[in-house]
Amino acid sequence: PALPFSFPYFPNSPFLSIKYLFMLFSFPSPLFLGIGQMAATILILYVSKLNKIVHFPDFDKSIPMKLFPLPLIYVGNHISGLSSTSKLSLPMFTVLRKFTIPLTLLLEIIILGKRYPLSIIVSVFAIILGAFIAAGSDLSFNLEGYTFVLLNDIFTAANGVYTKQKIDPKELGKYGVLFYNACFMVVPTVIISFSTGDFQQATHFQHWTNFLFVFQFILSCLLGFLLMYSTVLCSHYNSALTTTVVGAIKNISIAYIGMLIGGDYIFSVLNFIGLNICMAGGLRYSFLTFRGDSKPTQPGDEE
Repeated sequence: PALPFSFPYFPNSPFLSIKYLFMLFSFPSPLFLGIGQMAATILILYVSKLNKIVHFPDFDKSIPMKLFPLPLIYVGNHISGLSSTSKLSLPMFTVLRKFTIPLTLLLEIIILGKRYPLSIIVSVFAIILGAFIAAGSDLSFNLEGYTFVLLNDIFTAANGVYTKQKIDPKELGKYGVLFYNACFMVVPTVIISFSTGDFQQATHFQHWTNFLFVFQFILSCLLGFLLMYSTVLCSHYNSALTTTVVGAIKNISIAYIGMLIGGDYIFSVLNFIGLNICMAGGLRYSFLTFRGDSKPTQPGDEE
């Protein structure tokens, strides 16, 4: 599938950049792109550490236990997210990603022992109601795409909660979590990519001599690192739930953009209503956050 124009379009988010690769160039290898994003993360953080721009502990035998189970969640999140990106329209991808929010809420209650006021829970379920309405009227239903994105919701929720638990500055810190996650999972991802034929498809892809494609691929890798870094940074200063809702609000803008330029959105009244309910719930959560209502009852989080 191709975007409905031929001039260079520079997206405003990692998802749009990735979608651009899959749509305009029909790039066949989501795992290879994931490897590129992990490699960019390792290179940027390692060079930054050598130049004393960032600091995180050197490797020792205790680090794998400190990180577990984040590396497994990380690679599951990466693979399911990239796979679902190539199979769903922009608006439906962003709508189905809203199910990450109640999963994060549930995991924070179970794993971190947090409690949220009723007003926050109502805002969260308003977002989910909108997602149900929009997804129920999706005329371009894709079972494989829906399966991947719902798996991605589970992995993303778990990643957010466990990241909040692991980024203690006295341990690995936010940079250490990012760096060692990528280091531990890049080799298994390469093996999976080889065994599924994904790596071979990528290396034989015909557009590697196309400057626009190479530029867009590198941009997607860099933006992938930037997205992971900003997510960890937000989780460091806020709750995992706030990080998830902020991402959901950002993605709503992508849904509206997808209606205009994606070329693969099928309009329906219920779908449009659902998207707007999602936005209303997200804005309500934002209002409560700025007012201070979203701070969980467990002390210690820096909002």
